[in-house]
Amino acid sequence: MRRTDVPGTEAVSRTRPRWWAELPLIFLVYAVYSAGRLLARGDVTTAVDNGLAILRVEKVFYLNAEHPLNRLFTREPWLGIPADFWYASLHYMVTPAVLVWIFRSRTVRYRAARTWLLTSTFIGLIGFTLLPTCPPRLLSASYGFIDTMAQYSDYGWWGGEASAPRGLGGMTNQYAAMPSLHVGWALWCGVMLWRYGGTRLTKVAGVAYPLITTIVVMGTANHYFLDALAGAAVMGVGLLLTRPVLRLADRARERFWTWRLASATAPVTSDSTPVKSGSTPLRAPVPESVPESVPASVTVGSQGTGSSIVSGGCQTSPGERLPGQRKVSAGHGPGAEQGADPEASPAGAGDETPAPAR
Repeated sequence: MRRTDVPGTEAVSRTRPRWWAELPLIFLVYAVYSAGRLLARGDVTTAVDNGLAILRVEKVFYLNAEHPLNRLFTREPWLGIPADFWYASLHYMVTPAVLVWIFRSRTVRYRAARTWLLTSTFIGLIGFTLLPTCPPRLLSASYGFIDTMAQYSDYGWWGGEASAPRGLGGMTNQYAAMPSLHVGWALWCGVMLWRYGGTRLTKVAGVAYPLITTIVVMGTANHYFLDALAGAAVMGVGLLLTRPVLRLADRARERFWTWRLASATAPVTSDSTPVKSGSTPLRAPVPESVPESVPASVTVGSQGTGSSIVSGGCQTSPGERLPGQRKVSAGHGPGAEQGADPEASPAGAGDETPAPAR
């Protein structure tokens, strides 16, 4: 049976991820996401129109649970204050904690789980860009919503501008409400806890955490119910894209390392090394073979005085001769008598030996 990393995927990490590589990647993606939210600020009028359109659709289908929940949270501080803390902090704490837990205890599942989370986050960023939406708390008071974050701001670090700390409201995009990534990230954490927790407590937490987060985002008037549904849908699309993204990343990594290996092992041709003028070449040229029909004596004479080449590929030391080899006098031409000793002289022949005729 094939093992899977996350539901709907079949990719298993072949190498153990390194924390020193994963940590900068997570920070980089989150920085790009935060910058993208700021750059995705649309026209306020368009954002308000989109928010009112969502509210009208919910009323038609009786899905506007934000009104009763918001009235309950503003009337009961023991519910509203914890809900504000939940909204302002837990998605910054629980999501990284679950990611680290998967990295340490379910290493082979980590890469697919991380890819699912990051892919869905980028899809949500596209939603913020294409559909800026005014949250319920920023609508006119005539629509019946109260901003609980502003109402209970004395109990926390936030002010009247979403969950940003006081004085830093300009660092957030308050019209990035569709989809709700608070709900999307909570759903991802819930799936991880349910699937890999292994205990009843973790499975209960896996169900409770996304459900409570959905109630909190509506009760604090930060999101519509359709925003929460859109957050869940974004996570579903991200899950379907996890396998293609992993394959694409593996292919890009293989091509990169193949290119690096080819660059490191590229052969260096001998033509690329210049030879200085007057220098001795590393290897002497090999003479061509002498035909076997040419006598050895002619071969010796043809190479000049003192040549050691007898025939192709055969060499002798200077002054050395092969057994039975006839010698040719250096002063005689081709018609000279073979077999005469060049070192013998007429004077050394004795008195009785006649001198050669002239």
